[in-house]
Amino acid sequence: MDSEIVFLFLQQGIASGLVTGSVYALLALALVIVFRTTDVANFAEGEFYMAAAYLAFFLIALVGLPIWIAAPAMVVAIAAAAGLFQRVVLRRVAAARGVSVNLVIATLGLSYVLKGFVRATGFGDTPRSFPSVVPEGSITLGHASLSYLDLAILGAALAVMAAFFAIFNLTRTGRAMRAVGMNRRAAQLVGIHLGRTERLVWIFAGGISAIAAILIAPKLLMTAEMGGVVTLAFAAAIVGGFASLPGAVIGGFIIGIAENLVGLFVSTRAITVAPFVIIMLVLIFKPQGLFGGRLRVRKV
Repeated sequence: MDSEIVFLFLQQGIASGLVTGSVYALLALALVIVFRTTDVANFAEGEFYMAAAYLAFFLIALVGLPIWIAAPAMVVAIAAAAGLFQRVVLRRVAAARGVSVNLVIATLGLSYVLKGFVRATGFGDTPRSFPSVVPEGSITLGHASLSYLDLAILGAALAVMAAFFAIFNLTRTGRAMRAVGMNRRAAQLVGIHLGRTERLVWIFAGGISAIAAILIAPKLLMTAEMGGVVTLAFAAAIVGGFASLPGAVIGGFIIGIAENLVGLFVSTRAITVAPFVIIMLVLIFKPQGLFGGRLRVRKV
């Protein structure tokens, strides 16, 4: 392989990796805000993403709603469902003094319920194509080629991340979320309502998952198993540091770029292995992740 081809592959791998990585970063962001605030690893994250894609498909392709109505309606519905799950299930488990593993099992149960529901409706029986609302065509950046859809995905994902970071760092709601994540008891003493704040976190996480779904769905075949992408979001969160929001974003881009470079330089069969090799390397040299803070030891 001569240097010109290596340079071409390198540019294309990075450009394509930024697009797929932006979706991983969104999902990792949703995982980290829930974990950081509630200490719950949300194993239903991928199924929120899957349900959002099918709901959008139902509203656009079958009901006939225009995308500018269907997309916001879908995001609101998924965000509300996530908030309802926290209010009806997780709050009761926590009130019964359930340990963290009970809360995690509750999210795992929800993931099976959502997958079973999609299969029961018949929509998940065969792979389906999500209609693209972005016109066909591409542009060339250096030696890399990106479609208009790729650019729309990357731009929208970056805009959502910027909006979330602004809310998280500059608003009273965001400060309440950070306070609960740092010290729940102290946050409660200064008047922050724990239940309401945790519900808001779940609503944000559901909304972010729904946005990720509508961005990437036109590039994939929809199946009831598409929520498995959450594995890569977990990989991104682990690489970046499970308690770090910027780390989750950067971890998403690292995983996306690594996948594409491995596919171009090594083999497409090695793509699925690449994220886990990166996880092992990061855990060996920096167990708390690239941007994770110092390890906290909790007394039980």
